[in-house]
Amino acid sequence: MSTPTEEVAMSEASFAATPASLGATPATAPDPDSAIASRTHTLDTPSLRKDFVDQDAFLYLDDFLAPEVTAQLAHSARELLDSVNRNFLPGHKQGGSVSRHTIDRLAPFIADLYRSKELIGWLEQISGDKLMLSPEDDPHAYALYYYTRPGDHIGWHYDTSYYDGRRYTLLLGVIDDSSCRLDYELHTRNPDVPDQPGSVQYPPGALVFFDGDKLRHRVTPAGPNEMRVSLTFEYVTDPNMRPWRRFISNMKDAIAYFGFRQVFRQLTGAQKSHGGNGAGK
Repeated sequence: MSTPTEEVAMSEASFAATPASLGATPATAPDPDSAIASRTHTLDTPSLRKDFVDQDAFLYLDDFLAPEVTAQLAHSARELLDSVNRNFLPGHKQGGSVSRHTIDRLAPFIADLYRSKELIGWLEQISGDKLMLSPEDDPHAYALYYYTRPGDHIGWHYDTSYYDGRRYTLLLGVIDDSSCRLDYELHTRNPDVPDQPGSVQYPPGALVFFDGDKLRHRVTPAGPNEMRVSLTFEYVTDPNMRPWRRFISNMKDAIAYFGFRQVFRQLTGAQKSHGGNGAGK
C-alpha cells in the first residue's frame, strides 16, 4: 500500500508524463515577438484600455496567447516539475514555485517572452505607463506557480510593490486541470466606488493584468488529482528599492515562495557582479 506522500508524488509524475494534460512537446520554440504581435494586432486596444481604467487597473482576457506559445509554456512547466520549491504558510498559502533564476537556466523561452518588446509595448498601451523590467536580482520578475496537491491555494492578498514606483502583475494561464478559481475585488483602494467582486477560472492562454497594489485577490484550493500552473510577469515603473524594503522583500520571497538557498545565493551572486550592489539599486 502506498503512503500519502507516495500518492502525491505519483500524481505529480503522471502530469509530467501526460502530454494531453500539459500540451504536446513543441518541435521548436516560437518567436515571442511574432507570436505576441499576431494576437495583439487583432485586438481593440483602445477599448481594452478603457476597460482597464474603468475596472481600476484590471483587465481579463480568456484568449490571449497564440496556441504555440501556450504549448511551449506547458512544455516548460512539465520540464520544471522537479525544480518546484514547495511552501506552506498556515492559514494563508500552500503550493509550489519556480523563480526566474531557475527559469533562466532551464526554460529560457519564458525569459524571452518576458522581455518581448511587442508584449511590453502593448501592456504600456493598456496601462498608460512606461514599463520597465524588474531588476535581475528579483526572483518574482517571472515565476511559475504550481497547485498540484489537494489544498494548494493562496489567501486574500495584494501584490504589494516594494519598489519606489508601481508594479504591474501579468498572469498567464499555462495549465488548468483543476477547480481552482481566481477570486478578486475591484476598487478596494477607492473609497468613492463600492467594492466589486469577481471570479474567473482562467484557462491556458488567458491573461490577467493589474496594478498589484490595487487588486485584492486569492486562488481557491485545489482538489484531489488536480493541477494548475500559472506564469507571472512583473513590470515596474521605477526599478529602485530602498534597502530596508529589499530586506523585507527578500525574506518574504525566501519564506513564502522560493526558499532561502535560491533567494540569498542569487542575491550574493548579484552583489558580487555589481560591486556590492544588487541590480536596480
